[in-house]
Amino acid sequence: MQLIDIGANLTHDSFDRDRADVVQRALDNGVHRMILTGASAQGSQDAAALAGAFPGSMFATAGVHPHHASEYSDEVHQLLRDLVTQEVVVAVGECGLDYFRDFSPRDAQRRAFERQLDLAAEAQLPLFLHQRDAHPDFVEILEPRLSDLPHAVAHCFTGDADQLREYIDMGLHIGITGWICDERRGSHLKEIVHLIPDDRLMLETDAPYLLPRTLKPKPSSRRNEPAFLPEVLRVVAEARGQSIEEVAVLTTATAKRFFDLPDG
Repeated sequence: MQLIDIGANLTHDSFDRDRADVVQRALDNGVHRMILTGASAQGSQDAAALAGAFPGSMFATAGVHPHHASEYSDEVHQLLRDLVTQEVVVAVGECGLDYFRDFSPRDAQRRAFERQLDLAAEAQLPLFLHQRDAHPDFVEILEPRLSDLPHAVAHCFTGDADQLREYIDMGLHIGITGWICDERRGSHLKEIVHLIPDDRLMLETDAPYLLPRTLKPKPSSRRNEPAFLPEVLRVVAEARGQSIEEVAVLTTATAKRFFDLPDG
């Protein structure tokens, strides 16, 4: 199997001591390509630089997460404009709204989200989206702009069936993480993941976060890594009533098409 992890935070400092080993374990477990998430000005630069060190197997996004929206400025916007011209940068984001944490004021979140929508439309790159506890405002801002964009993915979807249906009706792709492996808060995803069309489903770890709780044997560390993506695949396939091989082929083809990745 060849899998694509569409959301890995490999620039996170928890990987500083063994990043090369983490990459090798991913490759050894069939994760042959990874999209590194840019979630701040510095994080986006770091993601692009790391992706550039692994040509063909790593790519990056460039954006500002709603947690950092208060840092969004004309200078940051120009930095992102420069980054999206790089060949390794394949999407704008992680961007969107997060009213669960409210680490940035909501008006600042909305402004930063709108500016990144402008950037994606200008660069004609897909969007890597974040939404938590902000569904109505998120849809109100995003939906009128979708016709200007190539594609958009609801990264790390954790919502309910109604939200999922609305996103599908809007034309969004859906990213599923190890949240679906969490019996405490993600079991509802097993009941609705079958609603996602075959050509809109993608898989991600969101490493180092969201370690799949169904992993056996359990890792000694709580740190997630791309090598564990096959466990997300297994749980998703079982919940959808499809074979692991089928879901692997479908999600890899979808990710390759979504991010316009080169052959290989």
